[in-house]
Amino acid sequence: MASKRTEEMTSFIVMDVLERACELECQGKDIVHLEVGEPDFDTPECVKAAACKALADGSTHYTHSLGLLELREAICEYYHDTYGVTVDPDQVVVTSGTSPAIFMTFAALLEAGDEVILSDPHYACYPNFIKFVGGVPVTVPVFEEDGFQYRPEAIEQKISDRTQAIFINSPSNPTGNLLSKARMQAIAGMSPWIVSDEIYHGLVYEGKEHSILEFTDRAFVLNGFSKLFAMTGLRLGYLIAPKAFMRPIQKVQQNFFISANAMIQKAGIAALKEAGADVARMKRIYNERRIFMIRRLKEMGLGITVEPTGAFYVFANAKHLSGDSYALAFDILEKACVGVTPGVDFGKHGEGYLRFSYANSLENIAEGLNRLEAYLKTRT
Repeated sequence: MASKRTEEMTSFIVMDVLERACELECQGKDIVHLEVGEPDFDTPECVKAAACKALADGSTHYTHSLGLLELREAICEYYHDTYGVTVDPDQVVVTSGTSPAIFMTFAALLEAGDEVILSDPHYACYPNFIKFVGGVPVTVPVFEEDGFQYRPEAIEQKISDRTQAIFINSPSNPTGNLLSKARMQAIAGMSPWIVSDEIYHGLVYEGKEHSILEFTDRAFVLNGFSKLFAMTGLRLGYLIAPKAFMRPIQKVQQNFFISANAMIQKAGIAALKEAGADVARMKRIYNERRIFMIRRLKEMGLGITVEPTGAFYVFANAKHLSGDSYALAFDILEKACVGVTPGVDFGKHGEGYLRFSYANSLENIAEGLNRLEAYLKTRT
């Protein structure tokens, strides 16, 4: 028998959608993928060149468990230049993607029964990380009319003697919305630790994102190279943590992961120092797609009360179509050959919504939304 914790772990529904889409493609169907949150752009040439050079130069061995010092220094420089905050390289651990950083944060922070406050909806995998190390997710509903932002007073009502952390994600997956500066400041002033997932930072098209480190040093920052630099398959992330937690986190890294990939760490340095023009180009194209997708979804009658300004998602209200977003998403896939993610993947309060990703070409997005419009007309 498998362990109880793995038996009770929920599936990542967007991957279920993707896997069914791949089965249909194997049957000869043409599927438009608007479900997966992965950049469709190729990794910048400077990053690939740095990785190839590192491999040729023999960067095929373990590094320091915290990561290459040069990369940690570059991350600190990036945070200083972008947010005006000072981070010491000894506060940074480089990881094989951001997911290990989430795991190590909660492994170091939580005892069995400790609580972590999450927004609902939230990134689908967050609760599983928390529960896997014995923690308890406590959800706070966020609402479409607020742009899916936390209401600080709602968080305060959920804080208990067991609350160890408040988890924030801005820009958010699945909503694409940002927390305002005022709300972030209010959350930063609360007593629990703040865990801030900043993986979509840099992909903001209106306004400005803020790092939690601008408001408090009682925080853990999760970030990485997958989204901003189109490096998903290279698996490179990092965690910025308070110094008091660094040795425990380092021991988790040493035991479970040893170190991040040496050659990819070299590529990460190139991304931070040389890929600015590539990021600007990708960001401009994402914004064109964002504007187009929002307009077309609204024309079809899907609800978007506060337009998303970050990441590459639109979380649209489809409650008038169905109260079962799971069944609706799979029906759209089977009948319209368009992959979309059901809102229920992101929590109880995501039910009735569909998440659309614009990490695809404008041509494919247009085709996918045309198919969706035709599908919706068959339901009226």
